[in-house]
This record gives sequence, C-alpha cells and structure tokens, in this order.
Amino acid sequence: MSATLPTIVRRGVTKRPGAFSRLLGACCDAIVGYFLRRAAMKRLSQLDDRALRDIGLVRSQIEAATQGYMMDPSRAGM
Repeated sequence: MSATLPTIVRRGVTKRPGAFSRLLGACCDAIVGYFLRRAAMKRLSQLDDRALRDIGLVRSQIEAATQGYMMDPSRAGM
C-alpha cells in the first residue's frame, strides 16, 4: 500500500508539538518576558518622582510593579 504526498504532509502538520518543543517555547517566552520587564524598569526609573506619584508608584516599588507583585488598591478589600 503506497502513501500519497498529501497524506504524509498532513500528518506532520497536524501533529501536536512534542515536549522539547513546548520546553523550548516556554524558555523563549521566559527570556522575552525578562527583557520586557527590564525595559519597563528602565523606563520607569527614568521618570521623576512626581510622574511616578501620578501613576501611583514610589521609586522603591518599581521592581515590584514590573514583576507583577503590586496589588490594585481598588481591589484590596476583596
């Protein structure tokens, strides 16, 4: 029994990604996230104290804010 080219190609295209592929994708996402957080920290650090206060931050909270550890004050009572 012979297989045709579309059948062979279709099986390869619809196949789920393997564990290595998922791991590689997760590593790439982590690296991109790291560089985005570093860029956000740099941009926020360049703001003056008044501009930081306008967005609800003080200089010591910049790193926590970029890491996602800051709680929204409007949701604090929930």
